[in-house]
Amino acid sequence: MGRRGNGEGSITRRKSGGWCAQYVVYSSERRKRKTLYGKTRQEVAAKLSKALADREGGLTFDAGSLTVGEYLTRWLMDSVRGTVRASTYERHEQVFRRHIQPALGRVKLKSLTPAHVRGLISEKLDHGLAPATVRKIQSTLHKALSQAVSDGLIPRNAADVKAPDLHPKRCVHYRKVRLACSWPPPESPETALSVCTCWRSPQV
Repeated sequence: MGRRGNGEGSITRRKSGGWCAQYVVYSSERRKRKTLYGKTRQEVAAKLSKALADREGGLTFDAGSLTVGEYLTRWLMDSVRGTVRASTYERHEQVFRRHIQPALGRVKLKSLTPAHVRGLISEKLDHGLAPATVRKIQSTLHKALSQAVSDGLIPRNAADVKAPDLHPKRCVHYRKVRLACSWPPPESPETALSVCTCWRSPQV
C-alpha cells in the first residue's frame, strides 16, 4: 500500500505513528534515497509532490560530501584542461593550489557561503596581496562555482560577492603621535605628512 510508479516515490505508515515518504535523487556521488515525514498521509503526500516537482525542475541540490577542494580538482581536470590555453589552465591551477585549497579546500561544497569567500578576500588583502591578485583568486573560484550551479550541485554561487577595489583610496589616519612635541622636529612638511598618512584598501 502507498506504492507509486517507478521513480515517483512511496508513502507508508510508520510503526511509531505518523507517515513517511521516500524518493530518489541523484547526487554528485551516487543515487541517494531521501525521506520525508509528516503527521498525516495528506501532509506527506503534499511534501512528496513538491519534492518530486523540484527534482524534475532541477531544483534539488545535493553535492553530497563533496568538498570545495575535491570539486575544484575535478573542475580543473574536466572543464578547464584542454578547453583553454595551457597558460590559462596553469594560472587557475596555481591560484587553486596556493590560495583556495589551503583556505577553503576542506569546506563542503554545499556548505560554502558568501561569508567564507569574503573572509578569504579579506585574509589575502590583510596579508598584503595586491587587489588585482585577489580578484584573480575570486575569479577562479567564481568560474568553478558557476559550473557547480550549472551541474545542479548547489543553488547559488557563493563567490558572487563584491570584488576588491583595484584603486584603493588614500586615507589620512592621524595616529597618536604628537609631532609638535616630538624632538627632533620633522625636517619638512612632507616628512610630517608621511608619518601621518598611509595607504589603505577599503573593506570588502
